[in-house]
Amino acid sequence: MNIADYYGENTFSIRTMRDYLSEETYKSLHETISKRKPLDPCIADEIASAMKTWAQEKGASHYTHWFQPLTDATAEKHDSFISPDGEGGVSLEFSGKELIKGEPDASSFPSGGLRATFEARGYTGWDPTSPAFIIETENGATLCIPSVFCGYHGEALDKKTPLLRSIDALANQIERLAGLFGIEGDKRPYATLGSEQEYFLVDKEFYKTRLDLLQTGRTLFGRSPAKHQQMDDHYFGAIKVRVMNFMQDLDKELWRLGIPAKTRHNEVCPAQFEVAPVFEEINLAVDHNMVSMDVMKRVAEQHGFVCLLHEKPFAGVNGSGKHNNWSVVGPDGKNWLSPGENPRDNAVFLTVITALIAAVDEHSDVLRASVATAGNDHRLGANEAPPAIISIFLGDELSKIILGLDGEDSTDSAEESLKTIEVGVSSLPPLPRDTTDRNRTSPFAFTGNKFEFRAVGSNQSCAGPNVVLNTIVAEALDNISTALEQGVEKGGEFNEILQGILSEMIKEHKRVLFNGDNYTEEWVREAEKRGLPNLKDTPSALKAIVAEKTIAMFEKYKVLTERELASRYEVYREKYEQTIGIEASCASVMAHTMIAPAALEYQGMLSDRIVAAAEADVGDLKEARTVLAEVNKHTESLLKSVRTLDEKIREEAGTRELLENMNELRESADELEALLPDDMWGLPSYAKMMFISNCI
Repeated sequence: MNIADYYGENTFSIRTMRDYLSEETYKSLHETISKRKPLDPCIADEIASAMKTWAQEKGASHYTHWFQPLTDATAEKHDSFISPDGEGGVSLEFSGKELIKGEPDASSFPSGGLRATFEARGYTGWDPTSPAFIIETENGATLCIPSVFCGYHGEALDKKTPLLRSIDALANQIERLAGLFGIEGDKRPYATLGSEQEYFLVDKEFYKTRLDLLQTGRTLFGRSPAKHQQMDDHYFGAIKVRVMNFMQDLDKELWRLGIPAKTRHNEVCPAQFEVAPVFEEINLAVDHNMVSMDVMKRVAEQHGFVCLLHEKPFAGVNGSGKHNNWSVVGPDGKNWLSPGENPRDNAVFLTVITALIAAVDEHSDVLRASVATAGNDHRLGANEAPPAIISIFLGDELSKIILGLDGEDSTDSAEESLKTIEVGVSSLPPLPRDTTDRNRTSPFAFTGNKFEFRAVGSNQSCAGPNVVLNTIVAEALDNISTALEQGVEKGGEFNEILQGILSEMIKEHKRVLFNGDNYTEEWVREAEKRGLPNLKDTPSALKAIVAEKTIAMFEKYKVLTERELASRYEVYREKYEQTIGIEASCASVMAHTMIAPAALEYQGMLSDRIVAAAEADVGDLKEARTVLAEVNKHTESLLKSVRTLDEKIREEAGTRELLENMNELRESADELEALLPDDMWGLPSYAKMMFISNCI
């Protein structure tokens, strides 16, 4: 079947709406979607009826307000369309009121103190800017309506509400700047997002025997195989048939949902892969990524796989991220992060780049906090991921231009002196579309016409990092626009004022620019000299959420209140602690019930064999006794470590102590894995999960 024939067939898209709505209602709803105009409540009943008719034709018996609570997951409560007719039958109904607002029980969702446990009432509200969609199973289908989720007094209990607020804050500042530049257009400005999703596939049968994967999403024990990713032969390699079958079905399901999956390939580590979409408006892109993760898990199961989205499911090899490619489109419909062909467009480009530099430098701590999770702590700073120090990569050519705004030398003494760039007077030197090479070590890299925030974790919602990114850029653009307005009011010349503003901002914030290798110790020392924060773990990073300057910024742009920020700090901190606690308990159980019994059994078997061999006087048993001694040493170490871990769990020790004890326990277990026969070890090895999974 032609892809175009079924693309978006399970989405109540703008194209679908034309066939189900009156012309007047369609135009009104389209204005709401494209220009963010308030929804006319008078058309809600017609939209609900049309949506119900379409959904029924797709086999849907239920609908749900699909929302994103503070759990990095999605949530849904299904209600059927049926309504008893009083005569023993039913009619199928769905009103505008039911479409616009729902009331799920909110008592068990994390709120961080925004509401008491006994205050169960929470509200979902339809987000018309993100199209409803159908999720199918073998026995039927459900109409999913993307929604916000808030408390009784309007407090944001979800990820989507602050994202929508941040989108408005950014759009307002872009429109303001456009007016100052004399840029006209009838489009509502917006940010775009392309999220590259990395993931692992393991065979379901292996997965079911790994209690750690079942309960925590990552392997708490496991010795690296002799061969894993050292040869780089898996990256972009030929895709195995079993995996290709999964990928082809995944693409079809995503396309049917109107999700523009574009790229698929093998990633660095065996059993690791990536899927990436075409860029979309940021709210829709976030929703599509959340749907994609659910679809990936469902399709994987159909192929006998389990899709692992943990940031570090296997120690010692590549982890999984979600590269957050962000850009901004002005009211003229142009990508403002693309170099222009005339002085004005170039001036806009330089202004937005400068705003981003100032924003990231000023708020690198809260940007780091937005990607702080227990899972991501295992990945950030490792060989495949950016470090916890937030810096910006521009590439040599663009760095020279940016640093040349005030004619100063760059922060890298090896670079040549720079010529002054005069915005609005001279155009930029001719630049190819991709003005930079890629720097995989940089957490925030300019890649031609967008910025790639590489620190987002594979399992995370993109909403949080983009709430931060939208808001800090809005603040920087606000500062630039205010300074421009004040300068013009005093009679200054626009280009000269802009030149001075950008020059001062670069002087103040250029410390965040770094084009080198972010993995080196030299950079860590250099970053410390520059005064850049190095928030190495989640507990230290999360504190930025409730810092005074963070609160002031989010409240100023009406994105998050102080109470909403405090709630998120509590939710994320508690989630981190609970995650470590669950992992520690799971490690203890596995050590007691799986690893120690296998080690003791092998120890006993070796002892019996050595005794029997000695009685038979077969000769020197020195090496055999050495093996027994090794097994005994690591078994004793394992038993000691698990006893200590159990004590720490009972004492409710801090997460740092638990992690240290878990690492000690793992060292002993991984040494034993190398000594015990495969059939006695019991747990499928890394080699099996990475290599055999994709060939079965």
